[in-house]
Amino acid sequence: MKDNFKDINGTLIQGHIKISDPSTGEVLINKRNAIHYENMSISLAESLSNAGEGFIYQMAFGNGGTSIDPTGIITYLTPNSTGTNASLYNQTYQKVVDDRSVNNLDPTRNKIETRHVSGTNYTDILVTCLLDYGEPSGQDAIDNASNTESLYVFDELGLVGYDPTGTGRLLTHVIFHPVQKSLNRLIQIDYTVRVQSLSGLSS
Repeated sequence: MKDNFKDINGTLIQGHIKISDPSTGEVLINKRNAIHYENMSISLAESLSNAGEGFIYQMAFGNGGTSIDPTGIITYLTPNSTGTNASLYNQTYQKVVDDRSVNNLDPTRNKIETRHVSGTNYTDILVTCLLDYGEPSGQDAIDNASNTESLYVFDELGLVGYDPTGTGRLLTHVIFHPVQKSLNRLIQIDYTVRVQSLSGLSS
């Protein structure tokens, strides 16, 4: 009897972010994000083939993900997850999170870790990024901005892969209610990307 079954394999990638103030423990954002699957597939292939690029390198921040009407109602734009040239709506800051890079000035607090439990079919990539009191340069003194279009009132962020030309691909994108970075507060982002192998039989 002819065997009409074949092994079907695949990969599921999911992302989740938590934005908090580590000095107070206040959690500001806790939600899932969108994966840019085309760019992620390119990066996975580049990483697995040891091409020297494609791996997570930067976290990008922007202020173009929402709009607020005069009554205070927030409209959230759709995350950019198609097209190889996708980017944040309005990127205003970026920070190197690759702790192996010489361009990372604080690799103990801006870093990438992998976490795996033996016997499971998934591995988590945990990207940690800390915006310290003094960064970004030019931020407001206190977090009471009335203008949500201020450069450092962030409402979108994403992970960006490494490219030697400096124009890495957007791998993930998340949009959230505006959060102001100011001199009086720390902001820490814990960004988890789960890579899970899927397998099964199909006739």
